[in-house]
Amino acid sequence: MARPSFPDGTIDGAAHFYAVRVYYEDTDLSGITYHANYLRWFERARSDLLRRLDIDQRAAIEAGEGAYAVADVRLKYLRPAKLDDDVMIETRCTEMRAASCRMHQTARRGDEVLAEAELRVGFVAPDGRPRRQPEEWRAAFARFMENPGL
Repeated sequence: MARPSFPDGTIDGAAHFYAVRVYYEDTDLSGITYHANYLRWFERARSDLLRRLDIDQRAAIEAGEGAYAVADVRLKYLRPAKLDDDVMIETRCTEMRAASCRMHQTARRGDEVLAEAELRVGFVAPDGRPRRQPEEWRAAFARFMENPGL
């Protein structure tokens, strides 16, 4: 019996792509995606990007090093996703700093842009204070941002 593979995104140049499908649980009574679910989809895509970059968030948390946290986000809703739509989330890192990075994320149904997010994600210590990102993580993001052949 063939078993399905786990959801995986892909990196293409300086962009990461992650596919989601709109299920009944994602929608309101009218079959339109509930607005907060875009935040969940964007979070899943960012988490998958970290996995693709060999960044082990869980190990860092368990070692007491820290974790990424969204510091601010601006969402723009343009069109509704509907029940059974296939939606592609695109993530790009637009700026890297010592303790944070800025990202741009887009949710598309085919060529149609449904929603966009501009956000800043900071690396924080277990006490919640900003902390420099691990150097190997910064290097992984730099390769992602600069190397279209990654």
